[in-house]
Amino acid sequence: MTRIIAGDAGSLPLAVPNAGTRPTSERVRESLFGALESADLIGGAAVLDLFAGSGALGLEAVSRGAASADLVERAPQAASVIERNVRAVARSLPGRRLTVHRSAADAFLRAGGPSFDLAFVDPPYDMTDADVSTTLALLTPRLSAGAVVIVERATRSGEPDLPTGLEVDRAKKYGDTTLWWVRLRDIGNPAQPSAESQSV
Repeated sequence: MTRIIAGDAGSLPLAVPNAGTRPTSERVRESLFGALESADLIGGAAVLDLFAGSGALGLEAVSRGAASADLVERAPQAASVIERNVRAVARSLPGRRLTVHRSAADAFLRAGGPSFDLAFVDPPYDMTDADVSTTLALLTPRLSAGAVVIVERATRSGEPDLPTGLEVDRAKKYGDTTLWWVRLRDIGNPAQPSAESQSV
């Protein structure tokens, strides 16, 4: 069973699409959100969840205090599941905005709109590195100063090919899955070598 782990909607169950998505495991989400909270990156944040699947990442963020989440999913069945999950948790999250976008990630980003403080990018593992890089390039102008992007990829894929303007801050490996923490590049300083992956 997938569920919200903690926060105002903690323990509420979430539906998961029958096929075509790869939900982030609860163990990985718990570790990730603990780190995000420790870094004070969730409270009041505007969150973007691309390739949202069940919406678990965006909904977890809002449960823990983010101000809003835009959940973007192209697959019709998955988008319907996200809408059902939003209805299920919204009553526990008064005053916070949850918006589901039935759209491809790149089309959503090209359309323009507000900036985001925290973005989750969890594309299918068979999505090519070049396509992931294109999505990240489109995302870059939509990031606020100090924003963090969490990119989830298969560990075997190695470090993502980042577009100009983004750099890896750190990485954390969970068996077959690695989370890459990505930030806007500080143009005042030369690029630093990527942090070594940590394993759990």
